[in-house]
Amino acid sequence: MPGTKAIAAQAKQGQRRTRDASRARQTILDAAETVFAEHGFHGARVEAVAKRSGYNVSLLFQYFGDKVGLYTAVLRRAHEETTRLQSRLVGQKLDLALTSDVEEFRVFLESLVHSTFDYLAERPGMLRILTWEMASGWQTYTSVAAQFEPDAGAQQLALLFERAREAGWLRPLFAPMIQLTLIFQVCQSYLAFLPFYQAILTGNQGASACASPSERDSVAQFIVAGMVFDSPSRKQPRRRRGQHT
Repeated sequence: MPGTKAIAAQAKQGQRRTRDASRARQTILDAAETVFAEHGFHGARVEAVAKRSGYNVSLLFQYFGDKVGLYTAVLRRAHEETTRLQSRLVGQKLDLALTSDVEEFRVFLESLVHSTFDYLAERPGMLRILTWEMASGWQTYTSVAAQFEPDAGAQQLALLFERAREAGWLRPLFAPMIQLTLIFQVCQSYLAFLPFYQAILTGNQGASACASPSERDSVAQFIVAGMVFDSPSRKQPRRRRGQHT
């Protein structure tokens, strides 16, 4: 039987192999996200992912099975990241007392938009993958989405939205899950259209079209104003025609 030192050495070697495999998987996923962002699912080639990652094609197939499996792993990683993001936000605010103050709920929504905006701004590759998916009618995404774990963070947020709507603060135009998704989509749309805005706008207007904190605040205010009824303290009296300040 192997001695204590031999067992310890084998355990250390096993841990090193696990770390190396985890590092290889993450490197491959990073490369795959870049390639899928550049070419979309149908235009991407596994060979291009292998070349960019520095690993051979056989290892990619060993880890992910095939191109669909690799694409699914890229999407799953993003899904898990956004789930953690939403769960962290909800964990700070999921309280019945939250819906006792519409202004507190408004601030919470703005922080949710800020976090969503920042996530997408920091992940331009995923932003482009989602844009490819929209262009193809979400065909590939919907074919693999059933493999993802239920989004607990989104479900908790939907519950919070439902409470706010029952309190009379959230405009009852859409189901809570649709409203939550629209937050993501408006942020995605603004960031994806930045090159377009910069091309058609001139002077200071063109320069202002960016992913800066001030523009992020503007997007948040735009979204929240459309979702939440104004509280009495926010309502401004209407001016009569011809009245001057």
